[in-house]
Amino acid sequence: MEIITYQLILTLARDRIVDSGIISGKRLLPRAQLMDRVARAASGFNTMGIGENGAVTIMLRNDFSFFEASMAATLIGAYGVPINWHYKDDETAYIIDDCGAVVLVIHADILPTIEHSIPEGIEVLVVPTPPEIQAAYGIDANDCSVPAGHTDWNEWVVRQKPWAKEPTPARTNMIYTSGTTGRPKGVRRLPTDAEMTARMAASVATIFDLRPDQPAMRTVITGPAYHSAPNFYALYAAQSGGLVILQPRFDAEELLALVKEHNITHLHMVPTMFVRLLKLPEEVRNRHVLSSLKFVAHAAAPCPPEVKRRMIEWWGPAINEYYGGTETGATTFHNSQEALAKPGTVGRAMENCEVVIQDEDGKALPPGEIGEIFMRNHNFPDFTYNNADAKRQEMERKGLFTCGDLGYLDEDGYLFICDRVKDMVISGGVNIYPAEIEVVLIEMPGVNDCAVFGIPDEEFGASLYTHVIPETGSDLTVDGVRTYLGQHMANYKVPKVVKFVTTLPREDSGKIFKRKLRELYWEGAGRQI
Repeated sequence: MEIITYQLILTLARDRIVDSGIISGKRLLPRAQLMDRVARAASGFNTMGIGENGAVTIMLRNDFSFFEASMAATLIGAYGVPINWHYKDDETAYIIDDCGAVVLVIHADILPTIEHSIPEGIEVLVVPTPPEIQAAYGIDANDCSVPAGHTDWNEWVVRQKPWAKEPTPARTNMIYTSGTTGRPKGVRRLPTDAEMTARMAASVATIFDLRPDQPAMRTVITGPAYHSAPNFYALYAAQSGGLVILQPRFDAEELLALVKEHNITHLHMVPTMFVRLLKLPEEVRNRHVLSSLKFVAHAAAPCPPEVKRRMIEWWGPAINEYYGGTETGATTFHNSQEALAKPGTVGRAMENCEVVIQDEDGKALPPGEIGEIFMRNHNFPDFTYNNADAKRQEMERKGLFTCGDLGYLDEDGYLFICDRVKDMVISGGVNIYPAEIEVVLIEMPGVNDCAVFGIPDEEFGASLYTHVIPETGSDLTVDGVRTYLGQHMANYKVPKVVKFVTTLPREDSGKIFKRKLRELYWEGAGRQI
């Protein structure tokens, strides 16, 4: 690969001499070279016997190779299957086996943690862990090279002849859902035809502001590409011919610097990133010029209305939000003006999308009444769960699907999410939504992160328990937290117990594994968690 100095990379990007390709740390992969490597990898995968409906498992952090392997799988009609690189051996082996993969592409430092559990017969292609990822995660340099006896991804790609056949009908990556209620399920979409491709493009143009009548986007990938939304966004950005900057690990101040250095126009984010940005000292925030930003989309977790308002005041009307799931795709959308007019909304149904609130019996509820959210985006191809089609029926009603969220529609059709069905706490017969409490608590000075959940209570059936991560140097107290909440909401919503912790089981997507927090307290209670 041609060596280009980082200073030259910055100059080329800033002066828009480089408008397409991928930058990671001090490395640049121009678009032409990316597409050549994709074609070579596709040919190599096909030689392994991978064809239409086959699977390529990918256990990588955000790196050039993630794009190369994913796009190569698509080129031959196979499914790229990203695996959460935090997974341990049993979790990884399950996905490799379930999707029927014959190859695993993996970073060198991750390999030793799961190598002994890789199913027999799987071809392993190892990617040297690059310096910027090594530095971001504090990885020992000795663990970043391809181990002896293993095939180096880069050397393997170069040896392949470019794929020269016509592209097959496109498949999206097969994303395995997080598995908070058991084994994760692979969301396997049907290939797209010309009509569906056109509808998808129109829908994506709304969600991510990618239109053919505007200059190519320039973006930073802030979230892990093994998650559904960042995966779709990252691959779409690269395939659209724009400039893609990979941030090895989210850092609020570094993101501001990248926006300025590379004239970034588009971003895809999650609300926890907004919170961390807003907690930067004012002098740091004012140091960076963000005038190039045109469109910022966010999703994945609830965004406190006050956080949204402050981001709009800072970044202007660039802030937009959508809501959906891995299975459904995005179904609602709203812009900054609507966010200020309807604080807390996640938007209205987009064109060719349906959103209905239903009670436990499947009856549609009127505006203002809380029930389970069922939806569908008819712009996206239908799906099944890989090797678990019956599981789909559990979340489907009359062609609409649920992600397990509770919410309501207002008189104007705007959707508001209250919480997840399994996260709602019934205490003394009263429904309490932990997400509502978290939205208030995260705004408390001195609070870095928090989670509210239900634990058994002999008198009330369940009571509220809170884990709080204090900011470094803060003087938070239990009484202070409870008093703050009591000043902002009804007393019955104030958690009975507040515990200060150093970590929370939060995914990089912004979602907290509430099940992992609850299970310790519910063990032996004889009730579901």
